[in-house]
Amino acid sequence: MSNHIAPRESETGLAELRGDCARMAPHWVVPAKITPTPVAPALINGVTVPPASARLIDATAEYGD
Repeated sequence: MSNHIAPRESETGLAELRGDCARMAPHWVVPAKITPTPVAPALINGVTVPPASARLIDATAEYGD
């Protein structure tokens, strides 16, 4: 049985955390930025809004009122 006691999370220093992150960073790949293409509202089909949600939005004041 090991007598090693892991430090509590609050005892881990910022420098140690930054070092861990720096060692992991090369393993993470940044995906290419994907820009969505605008779609005409007439092409959007199959979206349904429950009546209660529609009433809630309808009763909400316009932004800036």
